[in-house]
Amino acid sequence: MIFSMDIHHLRIFISVFKHKSFSKAAKELFLTQPTISEHIKTLEEELNCKLFDRFGKIIIPTKEAEILYENAQEVVDKVEGLKDILQKIKSTPSGNLHIAASSIPGTYILPRLISSFKNNYPEILIQIEISDSKSVIENLISGDILLGVVGTKLGKSKIFYHPFMNDELVIVSPNFIEESYIEPEEILKYPFITREEGSGTRKEMEKWLKEMGIDIEKLNIVCTLSSTDAVKEAIKNGMGISILSIHSIKDELEYKKLKIVRIKNYKMNRIFYIATHTMRSLPYIYKLFYEFLKEKAFSL
Repeated sequence: MIFSMDIHHLRIFISVFKHKSFSKAAKELFLTQPTISEHIKTLEEELNCKLFDRFGKIIIPTKEAEILYENAQEVVDKVEGLKDILQKIKSTPSGNLHIAASSIPGTYILPRLISSFKNNYPEILIQIEISDSKSVIENLISGDILLGVVGTKLGKSKIFYHPFMNDELVIVSPNFIEESYIEPEEILKYPFITREEGSGTRKEMEKWLKEMGIDIEKLNIVCTLSSTDAVKEAIKNGMGISILSIHSIKDELEYKKLKIVRIKNYKMNRIFYIATHTMRSLPYIYKLFYEFLKEKAFSL
């Protein structure tokens, strides 16, 4: 019976199956590769069947593994549900909260809010994994995370997006531009620094430029960088201009290290979203954080 197994074995099996790799599972679960191998061996002995065929570093799930995987996640979710029931009767909720966020909310918004959350729930440990919006949504769909905060909707039917916070995209300049407002086509005159593919900021920027009639192919792109902080440093060093979230440059504006410029007759507004999988239930401490974020929505 599956329910008689060590739930830890099942979590390790799910990770190995998803990654098709013992080493990647070890990295995800913060375990050594020999430990992962030992757990899988024990599980194979309990089930009296082979779960993975090994060809050097390549592993291939067996038919038995595919059947087990179809049921294992449901079992783990049920066990987590039981933990939730026990959590609710405790006076002080505790546990590890692992969420993912795109760069702007993950770097500049959530850290300000987490302090307040921790005041109410000091025994909940929070880990934020920061990547681009595309990666956050992919991790939600794969089941690697249960809750994310992103800067754009990616149109995935399995994802529910709850509006969280307003943002404005602005042109950021190292004093290349003297005016406070420019015509849209003037952007093409300046060297331009952009974020990487998959970035929510880049996706929203491209949407707005298209609406203004700007051919993105004609941008004088001098550099593509994978983080907002890297873009800001490049601007400070005179490499060019960019379009960034106003949330990300509050300190630089206060100390007059960077200048913002807006487009005449356009305001590049967007919304950050709390993203969850429509088919997954949130454990109790995740629900607490989700409701906390909804309560704080649009407050910054």
